Amino acid sequence: MTIYDYKAGKQRIETILENNMKVIEQNKLPGDDELTFTNGYHCWVSAIFVDMRDSTELCAFENKEKLAKIFRSFSSEVIEILRNDDNLREIGIRGDCVYAIYTTPYQYNVYEIADKCFYINTFMKMFNKLLTKYSLPQIKVGIGMSTDKELVVKAGRFGVGINSKIWIGKAVSRACHYADYGNKNGNPPIVMGKCSYDSMIDQLEEYNKVRNPKSWFTYHKDQGEGDYYTADVIKIDFDNWIYNGMKI
Repeated sequence: MTIYDYKAGKQRIETILENNMKVIEQNKLPGDDELTFTNGYHCWVSAIFVDMRDSTELCAFENKEKLAKIFRSFSSEVIEILRNDDNLREIGIRGDCVYAIYTTPYQYNVYEIADKCFYINTFMKMFNKLLTKYSLPQIKVGIGMSTDKELVVKAGRFGVGINSKIWIGKAVSRACHYADYGNKNGNPPIVMGKCSYDSMIDQLEEYNKVRNPKSWFTYHKDQGEGDYYTADVIKIDFDNWIYNGMKI
């Protein structure tokens, strides 16, 4: 039986509380090698959460081998879309949700993260067509994105190899909640916080001059998680390829 040494625990807590903590204000969050147990960074970050809808009902699917294939193929491909970015600072899976967190010091960085939401939204069309081809149930997801200044600190135990980043602020928590809004109660899949929308919309308009990108988004007033926009934006070339039979 494991016994917790509470006296040593008290000393560890007091060591943390008594030590000087240096909080560094800057726009970009550095790599993990610059984040220590005695500093923290207050930086601009953007987070994406991709949350599977009705996964409880899906888990009741009797063929567990096929069920495992659905979850594995879904999570691995969403990670593939999210991971390829120099500004990526954390990526992972929480149950049926895939998430990624990026440093976004400039507005064009926020646009690049929003573009990943559009890719994931289009990917789900391809994924569901393939699920149908293999006689598997289709799935829906909510895609949440949020941008804000976040306090990032390293936590864990020095010298034991167990540590992780703690994201203190609104960006990560709101992206998680926004993902829960997507594809629910009449909402389209993408739910984007106002700060993310404001930071990326000019760039989106620049790339779509003959269209009206602002018309793709619906504004929602929210006193709880903050105002947000919903949308069902797709990547046209990707979508056309899916429509034309996904020929390689």
